[in-house]
Amino acid sequence: MKKLINWKLFFILTVTCVITACMVLPYSLALTSAEIKITPVFFLLTAAQNLVLFAVVVFFGLLLSKQLSLGLTILPGLLEGENKSKELKVILLPSIVLGVLAGVLIVLLSIPFNRLIPEFQDISISIPAWKALLASFYGGIAEEVLLRLFVVSLLVWITFKIKKTNGRPTDFGIWFSIVLAAVIFGLGHLPATAQIVPLSGIVITRAIVLNGIGGIIFGWLYWKKGLESAIIAHFSADIVLHIITPFVISLFV
Repeated sequence: MKKLINWKLFFILTVTCVITACMVLPYSLALTSAEIKITPVFFLLTAAQNLVLFAVVVFFGLLLSKQLSLGLTILPGLLEGENKSKELKVILLPSIVLGVLAGVLIVLLSIPFNRLIPEFQDISISIPAWKALLASFYGGIAEEVLLRLFVVSLLVWITFKIKKTNGRPTDFGIWFSIVLAAVIFGLGHLPATAQIVPLSGIVITRAIVLNGIGGIIFGWLYWKKGLESAIIAHFSADIVLHIITPFVISLFV
């Protein structure tokens, strides 16, 4: 009997996403200056909430991506004992380079926005690097599972049902899904942003543009090279944004 999804992969992705969702807590609380202590009860409630969320996200992400020839390209083979070092070497450097490029572009484009919104200028500098590093694992893994494996796959599946070419999704449908997921990615940051500065047209535009840059690049990598590539790129971008850039800025202030 053919398995509905790869259950080993489901377990690993779900548990990893829950762990990284807990790892991001110190950064999230520091970013919003929320006076909340990470007590055992708070930690367990966060883990339980994310367990439910990501169990659903991973299940349908794996199910839909399997139908569309999207998804992961390396980890499934590793779980079966295959040697995937060659495939990893092929995607590693391009993924890091594109991730760093995404981070640099976001930093450069954030400059004019931050001049208009001074509240954003000094936030990341004041957050300890260890908290930013933990947050980078959440961004690289959990956000990619949510936005690319689930959201992009879902949107591609919808466009596939509307129009297909030779039994496959159209390039337009895939690009539409990547861009829409990138916009959703940007909008998804607004609740946290609202804790820092009142929402306005320029604040919303900033969230969509800056996060959209990464979303489009990571989405393209997901399409062409697999989720692992998007994860590596997103993690690399977050290192540039949350660790390297604040460190460099701190040298001049």
